[in-house]
Amino acid sequence: MKKHIIFILLLLPISMLAQTGYLVTINSTKEPVAAGKFEPSWQSLSQYKIPEWFANAKFGIWAHWGPQCQPGQGDWYARWMYEPGSRQYKWQTEHYGHPSVAGFKEVINSWKAENWNPEKLVALYKRAGAQYFFAMANHHDNVDMWDSKYQEWNTVNVGPHKDILTGWANAAKANNLPFGLSVHAAHAWTWYETAQHADTSGNLKGVSYDGKLTKADGKGQWWEGIDIQELYAQNHPLSSNSNNIYAIHSQWDWTNGASIPSQEYCDKFYNRTIDLINQFHPDLLYFDDTGLPLYPISDAGLKIAAHYYNSNMALHNGNLEAVLFGKILTDAQKKCMVWDVERGAPDQIQPDHWQTCSCIGDWHYNTAIYENNSYKSAKSVIHQLIDVVSKNGNLLLNIPVKGDGTIDDKEIKILEEIATWMEINKESIFNTHPWKIFGEGPSAEAANPINAQGFNEGKTKYTSKDIRFNQQGNVLYVTIMGLPDADIIIKSLGKTVMQNRILSIEMLGSNAPIKWEQTTSGLHIKKPAGAANPIATVFKIKMSKTL
Repeated sequence: MKKHIIFILLLLPISMLAQTGYLVTINSTKEPVAAGKFEPSWQSLSQYKIPEWFANAKFGIWAHWGPQCQPGQGDWYARWMYEPGSRQYKWQTEHYGHPSVAGFKEVINSWKAENWNPEKLVALYKRAGAQYFFAMANHHDNVDMWDSKYQEWNTVNVGPHKDILTGWANAAKANNLPFGLSVHAAHAWTWYETAQHADTSGNLKGVSYDGKLTKADGKGQWWEGIDIQELYAQNHPLSSNSNNIYAIHSQWDWTNGASIPSQEYCDKFYNRTIDLINQFHPDLLYFDDTGLPLYPISDAGLKIAAHYYNSNMALHNGNLEAVLFGKILTDAQKKCMVWDVERGAPDQIQPDHWQTCSCIGDWHYNTAIYENNSYKSAKSVIHQLIDVVSKNGNLLLNIPVKGDGTIDDKEIKILEEIATWMEINKESIFNTHPWKIFGEGPSAEAANPINAQGFNEGKTKYTSKDIRFNQQGNVLYVTIMGLPDADIIIKSLGKTVMQNRILSIEMLGSNAPIKWEQTTSGLHIKKPAGAANPIATVFKIKMSKTL
């Protein structure tokens, strides 16, 4: 009878599930939801207020690091290595063996993180201007990066045999940076479905990959005694259209024929995440999910969110200092948590503070990007940061870490260049707020809509004709995206539209006097003789009263 009920529920529009009840209601007996102000409902979570420290921080750096960085083949390796004909499948068979025998578990076993020095890395990130630091707690590959109570496939038991998160947490504390954790494992259920497949041609045609192995199959193997299904979670029917590796993108919110996780799977994800919160008390918590994890098929995400907020308040004398992120949020959900935009930005100022997460390369380390000199430049990163801050956002930037725990020389150079610009211009970024408009110039006038969870970065090319604004008290910061190549005209600061009187104008990093004139057509600033840094030029304009 229960199977028939579930089938009927699956036919309902996803928006109706919350009205009819969840397919999987979490058993929170092992890990209770902390008592407090917040209940596990969107209505209760809407009491959330973004803490001031986060709105002022503007810039964080992320180590999106795990076993998928070991091959150096970029993103979603543990999914794509089971796709015949793919670059990752070819690399896997050449370096580890055929995925019917040598699956992702062998990649995990080869990952040792032998040169990892978290304090050295986080100190560099702080020097580059990071005001908070993020580490990845787990990815879709389902490996927990700490001494997890509920997942035996964790970095203390396998791979590096190190408590990675404890190392990162101690480094963040030593550098006095708020500590964030990202959780991606809710989707392992469908994401690993490629591990159930088999070659469709060749000598091993029809021989299943290792995704259906059992604990008993581990006898005599390096993973003997550890249940392989605790990693792959593939004892279930495949999602609709699972032979199309791209179909998962349309099923990310558990619609369009996605296989629905079991009670056991959902309970385990909930328990793992509550254990994570209770062990590390993160200042920030990021979910790579639509809304909240396993929503709307389960109340797991709502219970996790309520626990996170309540437990954080208990640690801060009744004040809520926590920051929780989700993707593709409705306007109502944006009142409950912080909207995260992946690799992109809205093209207007947002009423609620938000964040973009981005990367200088792939999310997971990719040797080809290093070899082909394809990293984003420091200039590109800083221009993105300036634009995001002008629209009431923060930038969380991933610096990909190699499997051995180091970053390469080109990444270090980018960070040092960011640090050089920040040393001069950081006052125009941190502790600022948006002005009445975010900018002027060609890029400000062009529409650039978000695609799904983001993915509109890089479509705008900035020049010295592009201007961005932000403010602090009676100071307006006017940033030129590059070196001015002519006199500057700022239309929004003309006499007819600007009631506030200008007291002084200076260029950050320079003592040279700035020549300027305010007319009805705008504020005219004579082209300066030079600038402190060619990436972006910041003018500090003091007004007669607070903006």
